[in-house]
Amino acid sequence: MPNIKKLRKIFFKWRYKHVTTQQFIYSLSILVGLLAGLGTVIIKNLTHFIQSILQDKMIVDYHHSLYFIFPLIGLFLVFLIQKYIIPKKIGHAIPSTLFSLSKRKGLIERYKMYASLITAPLTVGFGGSVGLQGPAISTGAAIASNIAQFFHTSSKNRTLLIGCAAAGAVASMFKAPITAIIFAIEIFSLDLAFASMIPLLLASVSAVITSYFFLGSETLFRFEIQDKFSINDILFYVVLGIGSAIASIYFSKMYFWITGLFDKINSPVKKLLIGGVIIGVLLFFIPPLYGEGFELINNLLAGDHLKAIGDIPFIKVVEENIWLVILLLFGITVFKAVAMTVTFSAGGVGGIFIPTLVMGSALGNVYAKIVNNLGWDMSISESNFTLIGMTGLMAGVLHAPLTAIFLIAEITGGYELFVPLMIVSAISFAMTRYYVSNSIYTMELAKKGELLTHDKDNNVLMMLDMNKIIETNFIVLTPEMKLGEILKNAVTKSSRNHFPVVNEEHEFVGVIRLDDIRHMMFDATLYDKIKASDLMHADAAIINIDADNAQIIMKKFKTTGAWNLPVIKKGKYYGYISKSRLLTAYRRKLIHVTNT
Repeated sequence: MPNIKKLRKIFFKWRYKHVTTQQFIYSLSILVGLLAGLGTVIIKNLTHFIQSILQDKMIVDYHHSLYFIFPLIGLFLVFLIQKYIIPKKIGHAIPSTLFSLSKRKGLIERYKMYASLITAPLTVGFGGSVGLQGPAISTGAAIASNIAQFFHTSSKNRTLLIGCAAAGAVASMFKAPITAIIFAIEIFSLDLAFASMIPLLLASVSAVITSYFFLGSETLFRFEIQDKFSINDILFYVVLGIGSAIASIYFSKMYFWITGLFDKINSPVKKLLIGGVIIGVLLFFIPPLYGEGFELINNLLAGDHLKAIGDIPFIKVVEENIWLVILLLFGITVFKAVAMTVTFSAGGVGGIFIPTLVMGSALGNVYAKIVNNLGWDMSISESNFTLIGMTGLMAGVLHAPLTAIFLIAEITGGYELFVPLMIVSAISFAMTRYYVSNSIYTMELAKKGELLTHDKDNNVLMMLDMNKIIETNFIVLTPEMKLGEILKNAVTKSSRNHFPVVNEEHEFVGVIRLDDIRHMMFDATLYDKIKASDLMHADAAIINIDADNAQIIMKKFKTTGAWNLPVIKKGKYYGYISKSRLLTAYRRKLIHVTNT
């Protein structure tokens, strides 16, 4: 019986003869969509299975104490899995996928196909206040990458298939195929071209079909628009847009602040214990923060705010005072960001996509309730503002305004709310972008210059492997070398016209160019009198290969006008980069990116 290698060889021969590359990518996009949809279904069902076990009669009888303990148990299980079963870094779902696209040519490790599939349900099922969308995308992206590697597709097609997986995961989770395509284009910076649109469509549709096959017509949001858009409410939507922007800025700043605090804790166990206790306390007083929070959204959309608040200790008092309800819902808006970030920082695995929806729904509902209860003889639709609040937070926090608009419109059939959706989304995105330049997904990558965007020039620069451009065949001098020794051991043996000077620790201290010694090369009386330290001078700029990305390096060449710049690595002299070699590598990469 032929082995796998022989079968692959036979298949590749048949495929190159009978199937075009375009047709093959179409087929793979369908396969990726199906598998990404299946992965999403598995993540959802595993999470719901865990929650159903924990929320039986036992949780009813010992409600508060168990809510306090469960998150700690879930985080501990995830810790054990990462320590003994998958002893590798799982990472944050979408940021790690974006990094793979920008710096690893779309190559994603095999273990990521199942890592989030196991750890995310444990995190969320036991009460971790994060979402499942990110892990679903991470799982699908890893599957797509490994399928692409198996079939030897180009790096460009590998990137496209990862985008297809992201679209498939979103389509399967929300049963929103149009939103899924927009998400892949907006977040993963895929080209909006016919060549990429067809695979995205095929993946999205196949994922939705998978979701319908396993879950039937069940949807995350059980709601249909009843209150139509009124032009008289425009000002209220503008105010909600501003409020959404403020909430989005708070969400992002809180995330970075809490993450920074936990990064100072070296012990993973300490992070787990501190984070688990904090989440337990939050869940004890605010039960709706448990897990993803879809029930909160559905209850608010249904107009049942008491059920949305949950079984809190002083529920009887709250029932009689709408302002206490508003205060508690506002507390959910404030503390959802805290609970989510602490879950991540303590070692949990999840996403931020769905927490933004939860926070936005609470914010929109709070705003509508305040307007309706101020005694102004005004009434606005609480359900509509709940939906549109979700749009505002998603547009602001994720920096994905188009995804936000189409998601809410598509999952609710609320296309008649397009005008307020666009108003709130635009205001929230614009204001948030001014104060928070990048989303939580992309902030760290942007700081390092490793973020793919729709700017092709920057993308090509970022994809360059700078280590392959560095030239190391320069003859190195020391400060004590005499002119005669320099001429004998360096100038006569090198085709280069400049020579780096390093100290005993191999640190770069200067450079000597041929022009610096040309006028004294034939004066033998100077051979023993002049040292390298007398001739050397500083270079125009120095490239730190550990810190400088391609954009910074290109800028240094532009500002200095130099054609060669020295490179240091880990504080030591390493070599030189020439502008001509850098531009040649850029041109080759540009041709590869645009033509493959």
